[in-house]
Amino acid sequence: MGTIDAQSNYHPRHQVGENSSLAEGAAFDIFYPLRRWLDNFDVKRYRLAHLICRVIPCCCPFERDINLFGRTYHIPALCKINPVYNEVVALRMRALSYLADDCGEDVSKYIC
Repeated sequence: MGTIDAQSNYHPRHQVGENSSLAEGAAFDIFYPLRRWLDNFDVKRYRLAHLICRVIPCCCPFERDINLFGRTYHIPALCKINPVYNEVVALRMRALSYLADDCGEDVSKYIC
């Protein structure tokens, strides 16, 4: 596999690179282009940053406690199953940082 310089956008789960091949034992990652696009997406517009913060939740909305016949059942967070979960959360963090640092806005309404 190729070397990784400090300027590259390396992600530990990204197994397929320019110099690697499937014959070398690297797993094929169908989500690599989407992950790379999300990792390289720069948030530089105020309205887009607000939209990202509203659309992407701060915590997994699928985690629940269900009471059924007097017993409580816990449904764990299913967001970790999403193959691009880490990149989506990182995009939300970049949007929050843009709003807080560059725009000087209070982002407490977007934090759980």
